[in-house]
Amino acid sequence: MRQSPNIWVFKNIKDVLSPLDDGKVLHQGWSPRCEPQASTKISEWAALKTTAIQDGWFDDSFNKRLPSNLSPKPNLEVRAGDILMTCAGPRDRCGVACLVTKTRPRLMISGKMYRFRANESVMKAELLLAYLRSSEGQAAIDRMKTGGNESGLNLTHERFFQLQVPVAPLNEQPLIVAKMASLFGHSNGAREELVRLPRLVERHKQAVLSEALRNGVAGVGKKQLLGDLCDRERGITYGVIKLGAEVSKGVPCLRTSNVRWLHIDTEGMKRISPALSEEYGRTVLRGGEVLVNVRGTLGGVAVASPSMKGWNVSREVAVVPVDADTVDPDYIAYWIGSDSSQLWLRGVQKGVAYTGINLSDLRKLEVELPPIEKQREIVQHIREAHSRDAKLGNEVERAQGLLYRIDQTVFAKAFRGDLIRSRQPAGTRSSGNGRGQ
Repeated sequence: MRQSPNIWVFKNIKDVLSPLDDGKVLHQGWSPRCEPQASTKISEWAALKTTAIQDGWFDDSFNKRLPSNLSPKPNLEVRAGDILMTCAGPRDRCGVACLVTKTRPRLMISGKMYRFRANESVMKAELLLAYLRSSEGQAAIDRMKTGGNESGLNLTHERFFQLQVPVAPLNEQPLIVAKMASLFGHSNGAREELVRLPRLVERHKQAVLSEALRNGVAGVGKKQLLGDLCDRERGITYGVIKLGAEVSKGVPCLRTSNVRWLHIDTEGMKRISPALSEEYGRTVLRGGEVLVNVRGTLGGVAVASPSMKGWNVSREVAVVPVDADTVDPDYIAYWIGSDSSQLWLRGVQKGVAYTGINLSDLRKLEVELPPIEKQREIVQHIREAHSRDAKLGNEVERAQGLLYRIDQTVFAKAFRGDLIRSRQPAGTRSSGNGRGQ
């Protein structure tokens, strides 16, 4: 913000925030162990997922329903006018901010996000959000993040409160906000659609998968239990109980954060001691095993690739070593990832504070298994359809990148003072005491 007009001032972010109901200027949320389903009824309490906070966009449909045995925390309920910002997660998801313009009731902020409000007598909420989203604001926030790896960073209260924010003269702020709204007006419609498209793509992928399985097994599928489809010498089991400290050049160990829906994400993967991995030789991967999350973040299922030979998994991940002579691992992963199987698995999960699926229940999951040639045909059909969806996803990402560049151009002009002509003579910029205004 080196080029901000001299009549602007820099203020500590605390000085541009309005006290909340309890007198604090910043709230961090609560992360109860919620049900996996989203709440669709305004009579139900729910906690927001961090994905509800997109860059400049709020989507309250990303939430998890609060179990009936837990009492809500009304002081954490989101209201219109709140600015929300993620404060933990991967680098590109820590520090993402949006302004809540409207929302349904009974939604609480969760533990990986902050809630605060602009003091409108000092700085308009739209301008504060613009700075938080700007490349310079994001760079300042990025320097404040702490953490051991790129997938698990944090933004502490203490560091966030060091942020300096450029503040325009109060009489000019409405003009700047109006000009930004005018410039964004042509792209807001596209922006809304682009936010929704990735979810539609994921829904389409699930629909294609379910339809392909349903049509593929019709008349030829034979119901069998998952446990009966495994290599007799290995069977379904889970991995390393306590991973210990990170070991440089150690054995890669997959956790629930790595096992996603139909793919493996190696970002943030932990490496463990080779000696520790040997103690859990039953789950050392050979390639071709189906991996299923059975603790914590459920819903993840994927096939271990041949390149993962020698890797291991944590206790939260079950290894399903299917008999490759009669069963296509990808077919089993698709079957477990389908809506019907996911619904069944949610029905057998146990626990309140820490939910999970017992291996004895996982073994009883029914699989409709056609001959292996038909399995491979179904797998190929799903792969081709998902590949087309991936291309659409790439186009969405490119369009979002273009809108991001447009946003940053507008923000840069706003904080250089180029969006409107200053009505005051330039003076010496204040260092933050507000006297420059």
